[in-house]
Amino acid sequence: MDGVRTGAAAGRARGRSSRESEAGAGWACAQIGEFAGLRPDDQGFSWLDAGTLWRSRNEILAGMLGDPSGEVRARWVEAQRARGVDPEFRIRPPVGDTFDFLLLGDTGEGDASQYAVVPPMLKVGAGTAFAVIASDVIYPTGSGNEYGAKFFRPYQDYDAPIYAIPGNHDWYDGLGGFMRVFCDAPPLKPKPDRGLLRRLLWRKPETIDEARLAEARALRGRPSQQAVQPGPYWAIETAALLVVGVDTGIKNVIDKGQTAWLRGVSRDPRPKILVTGKPIYVDNAYKPSELEEGGTIDDIVRDPAHRYVAAIGGDVHNYQRYPVKVGDRVIQYVVSGGGGAFMHATHTIDRVDVAGVHEDDFRCYPLRGDSLSFYSQLYAQRLRMRWLCLQPDEAACITARQVGNEPVRTPEGPVEITARMRWAARLLGTWPWPLRLPVGKANHRFLSELSDWDRPPFFKSFLHASVTPRELTLRCHAATGCLAQELQPPVEDEVRISLS
Repeated sequence: MDGVRTGAAAGRARGRSSRESEAGAGWACAQIGEFAGLRPDDQGFSWLDAGTLWRSRNEILAGMLGDPSGEVRARWVEAQRARGVDPEFRIRPPVGDTFDFLLLGDTGEGDASQYAVVPPMLKVGAGTAFAVIASDVIYPTGSGNEYGAKFFRPYQDYDAPIYAIPGNHDWYDGLGGFMRVFCDAPPLKPKPDRGLLRRLLWRKPETIDEARLAEARALRGRPSQQAVQPGPYWAIETAALLVVGVDTGIKNVIDKGQTAWLRGVSRDPRPKILVTGKPIYVDNAYKPSELEEGGTIDDIVRDPAHRYVAAIGGDVHNYQRYPVKVGDRVIQYVVSGGGGAFMHATHTIDRVDVAGVHEDDFRCYPLRGDSLSFYSQLYAQRLRMRWLCLQPDEAACITARQVGNEPVRTPEGPVEITARMRWAARLLGTWPWPLRLPVGKANHRFLSELSDWDRPPFFKSFLHASVTPRELTLRCHAATGCLAQELQPPVEDEVRISLS
């Protein structure tokens, strides 16, 4: 779970993870990390800004008027094929059968929480063959004019190629910025929107300032950093493994063309990791991407002939792992969206039982208790309600009681759960309300989005993958924003997956 006192083996050996100590979680931040010196300015990012919300209106309009992602994606793919890209949308990096790579999800707010990930990422990522960004490269709308501060500058010292799959926010620009940066694609020819309301309200792609973009590109101008991917979806082909990236658009539907491509790639006999813009399992729920032709993407993943060993999705801004038994094998379903944007709460996740996964086998970061403690402190300060504040050990005991396990991190002393603590937990979506009133989680539904902050601990995370012919090892590393965790990035979870 977030759960029992097992923790990652690497976390126990090093003694620095949040599973071992409050200091490892970043609560005792003696010195803020050096990430602050990397930022071009101290400007923050907030979803409370009316202009930001208006620029992001295509999410709402796609639900009301229909999601055009599939149609527009087909046009991008057709244009790319006409340009002569690899017809199978394969990427073939110069790696052997043993290599490492990084994976980050939901990175691009351009604020302190994104830049706090950079120093530990560079330390852990030294010598890796490439990195993958899974979902939402640029907030709020994927504009090609914002890649300087939100992509090229933060990752200018990562000395390897970076590939990406788009998230819903990258699609608010019609994928224009994403395709220009990652595929070196010219803009699509304008096509009139269907319907009067869409023509009036739909946010159109921004015109890219090419001189500004060229200046930004120069920040990652070394030959070792160069990469051009064939389209918004692709397969990274290596001797030991395929990494299959899928574009889920705005509303999480896979169009027929991409589905046909995915089925073809999946027939390759090598083991595979699926990387998507939306996770299949998240928050103790099953939410696979729908296929336009019927069925879901998980139908393809679960087919034993396709040999998927893991499915990793962004979009939700934390880390979760669900080991799901499928026939005689286990597929690791992972949420990895903690690469930079605001933190989605984990303390609202119920005791895990989805797909037969036992709570003790579930992992998340931040731990439920740390999530609850942070939000309680944040809102106690904002609302000037001191009674709302829960210390980390108090929050750990409350969340453990609620899911029915012992705290992951043993409190230093006895903790008595009081009425004040229970009411604080109720207001923040963890403790049940009297008479089973269904209001607890509704209270916290949008608190994550409204609660971006620019001070440690940030509870950010990223994945390091080690590949050999026989085994894939996934490690979740934490980024707190504190100097101690910059110097020795903690391992919050580790799983070894057989590729034999």
